[in-house]
Amino acid sequence: MLARNALNTSRAQARATCLCARARTLATVTDTAGPSSTAAPSGTSGHKKSKPNINTAVILNRSPIITRTPSPFERAYYAYHARIQRALFNPFPGDFYFKQGSLLEGKFAEEEKERERLAFGGPRFGKGKELDGDSTAATAPSMVEEVVSTESGEECMPRIHEADMKGDVRSLDRQGERNLYLLLQGKDQSGRDVWRFPQGGIREGELLHEAAERDLHDECGPNMDTWVVSRNPIGVYKPTIDSISPSQIYVFFYKAHIMAGQARPDGKNILDFAWLTKEEIQPRVDQQYWSGVRDMLSDF
Repeated sequence: MLARNALNTSRAQARATCLCARARTLATVTDTAGPSSTAAPSGTSGHKKSKPNINTAVILNRSPIITRTPSPFERAYYAYHARIQRALFNPFPGDFYFKQGSLLEGKFAEEEKERERLAFGGPRFGKGKELDGDSTAATAPSMVEEVVSTESGEECMPRIHEADMKGDVRSLDRQGERNLYLLLQGKDQSGRDVWRFPQGGIREGELLHEAAERDLHDECGPNMDTWVVSRNPIGVYKPTIDSISPSQIYVFFYKAHIMAGQARPDGKNILDFAWLTKEEIQPRVDQQYWSGVRDMLSDF
């Protein structure tokens, strides 16, 4: 009986040892894959991912050179408050200095009317008419021009420049009340003529703002005195998500102002240039490009 139990025990141990050895052998074979069966990691393609191409661009701005023309409501509002201030803070006791009905009182009243006309542009403002709202709205548009031309003896320059009448988009004198931005006409990677801001690549070891200043000088010539506002970009233009181009360009935009001079492209890489307002830029550039840069531009 004891011999039979010992025999059964030895057979069970031998069977268990055989199964363990077989399991280890199968696991070893499965874990060790041959060179031909190596699988690529999930989420990676067979070719090497291309490195993004980084460029810098400059939004060169010419600030307004004249004050914005006020609306009729603004003109009436300012003239109304000017008359109130004149009546409240600069009263003249005429009854104390002049006898009622005298010639001196009448002469002073006529001179006061003339001073009112020069100050506020009204044809006639006598006693009791300083707050005439209808006359204010009708005469306020010529208020500034009359004061300057009468007191200094010089005529005011017209608010509409000759470049506006001729449609000269290369002139810096056009649209004096608005912000103007420099756009260049060049060729893209596919050889197509496009309008864009001054743009270029980055050299090895070059900082972004240094590349922006150099690219502006290279494309627009040395005849401009410009000032790049900050070393930090104001925005970045990214390729679309569905773009599969191997050379995706990320453009970092910098803000700059022109102090003097004019753009003088060489005519080779840059074919033309224009100083445009925000509304004039949209029809010239690509719609995708416009969507990326419109929030960097001023509405005025």
